[in-house]
Amino acid sequence: MALGDYEEILKYYELHETIGTGGFAKVKLARHHLTGEKVAIKIMDKIALGDDLPRVKVEIDAMKNLSHQHICQLYHVVETRKKIFMVLEYCPGGELFDYIISKDRLSEQETRSFFRQIVSAMAYIHSQGYAHRDLKPENLLIDGNHNLKLIDFGLCAKPKGGLDYCLSTCCGSPAYAAPELIQGKAYIGSEADIWSMGVLLYALLCGFLPFDDDNVMGVFRKIMKGKYSVPKWLSPSSALLLSQMLQVDPKKRITVNNLLSHPWLMQGYSDAVQWQSKCTLAHLDEDCVAELSVFHQQSRESMLELISQWKYDQISATYLLLHSKKGRGKGVSLRVPPPLKGHGSTTPPAALKPDQAVTQREMPGCSQLPTVFGSMEFPAASSAPEESPPERLILKAHKKKQPSSHAAELEDRELPPSTPVTRKVSSKQDENKENNRTQPAGRKRQQLEAQVPNTPFQRCTGLAFLFSIFTNDPGEGTESLLSRSLAVDSDLHPAQVGSSQRKRKAKIFGSLERGLDKVITMLTPGKKRRYTRDGPRKLKAHYNVTTTQLFNPDQVLSDIMAVLTQKHVEYVLSGYSLCCQWEQGMVSLAFELEVCQLGAAGALGVRRRRLRGDAWLYKRLVEDILSSCQL
Repeated sequence: MALGDYEEILKYYELHETIGTGGFAKVKLARHHLTGEKVAIKIMDKIALGDDLPRVKVEIDAMKNLSHQHICQLYHVVETRKKIFMVLEYCPGGELFDYIISKDRLSEQETRSFFRQIVSAMAYIHSQGYAHRDLKPENLLIDGNHNLKLIDFGLCAKPKGGLDYCLSTCCGSPAYAAPELIQGKAYIGSEADIWSMGVLLYALLCGFLPFDDDNVMGVFRKIMKGKYSVPKWLSPSSALLLSQMLQVDPKKRITVNNLLSHPWLMQGYSDAVQWQSKCTLAHLDEDCVAELSVFHQQSRESMLELISQWKYDQISATYLLLHSKKGRGKGVSLRVPPPLKGHGSTTPPAALKPDQAVTQREMPGCSQLPTVFGSMEFPAASSAPEESPPERLILKAHKKKQPSSHAAELEDRELPPSTPVTRKVSSKQDENKENNRTQPAGRKRQQLEAQVPNTPFQRCTGLAFLFSIFTNDPGEGTESLLSRSLAVDSDLHPAQVGSSQRKRKAKIFGSLERGLDKVITMLTPGKKRRYTRDGPRKLKAHYNVTTTQLFNPDQVLSDIMAVLTQKHVEYVLSGYSLCCQWEQGMVSLAFELEVCQLGAAGALGVRRRRLRGDAWLYKRLVEDILSSCQL
């Protein structure tokens, strides 16, 4: 990974671990420098995207135009020569799909709560002239308040002639595709969305799909017949609603307007579903505007004009994140980012507050974000007029160019932390600069440590031998590094001495800080457990964790590996984590299983996470693996 590709995004965000991968994209957890808010950054390689690049443009344009309480908020878009960065709302609850797996199936009451939110989002999207065309549990995230947020608008369409204008691109996920799409007919986008909503409702209530088969053609045959089983636990009202949505004839399907006040959705609620947006961008918050005005030293009128342009740049992102903070009851205030190495600060000098700089160690216990997967598309037989922009007819598996092992290693490596602000040397030292120039380097270092006992040099010298191991030049210890960096060239002009010293000190402070971060990472028990076999990680119980009755983590790990071998699943062991891959013909899955410790009582669990492949196939395989283990 070339640092140059990330320089622009690093001006505004501090990147942390990769929390999702798939297709030609990865998602990193990040923190916005000015607000301190967590965000998710979707990073896409423009070269790898190739012909799929227009899909990204479609998604960005749609998310700029859509703002709703149940749609994942877009904050910022940064495009470089090779990369596209989409800064999005961070939803720590993960995918709705994983939540369904953890519960097997949801109760009717909980399903109704979720489905009202889905109907609200879809009614709003349709009111804006869009069809989503890829609605499924994997594209719904759960935020910190247990509310749903719809994502992935790469396959959405906004017909020029309005939502009643016929479309012809057959796209989406096969299991959720409406019959008219499969038959290659021209179709109405909103009607196709209603069918997908019906499949999703069935999955919530039943824990499996209404139309499922071992191969895609078998799925298509079942969809075109519209026949599905009705489990005995479904209430008559639930079965009735499903039948109204899963009508093979699109003209007989219930409409989204009729869903808003449907009797099933009204049970336990006094009001119909409210679909109007509560996140309107037309009225700007005065407190947020005032804070931005003061921070950037601009008039209120100028700042209002800048924000109202909605360029989804740093100004847009800062406003939206400030507004989000205020909505959660936090103070509306901005902080100053640490200067990016080689770029200086991104904020006015008058606003600098170095003590409020964000560091990487401020991010404990970050939850997993769902993986990012593109959706399948398949060719249609129709040549009906298409929406604008024109779309290719592709429902293909992702073909990702595999990077070299060295490149892959760099891709997964975290970016170096920003260079910290250097401390000011006391005035007494300033007076003695000329005297120190002629002294040996070692003596100068001792005098500096005696004069400024709180500098990082003094705090770090006890770890000199560790720095010599973890710095980029293993043959150079801290003492020689310090003495070389603090020595002043005698041939410099006196006017250049101060500038030279400041540059050298800034460089050594950055090197020491990065070295100290590595040492802390190696010596911190929590970090150590993650990468060694000393013990499993301690995690909070989460819906993607299966609890066990065993207390020996090695026994649990051994049982899982034995079952993986039996089921012909390849895996790579790292500590107590297993990175697994399963292939059968053209179908492949990638997922993680990790033995973890839950709480202080010594209880164990197995954390699971899908990395790539069909969600429901992953569900069946992982359930089969875990049920075969002696847990």
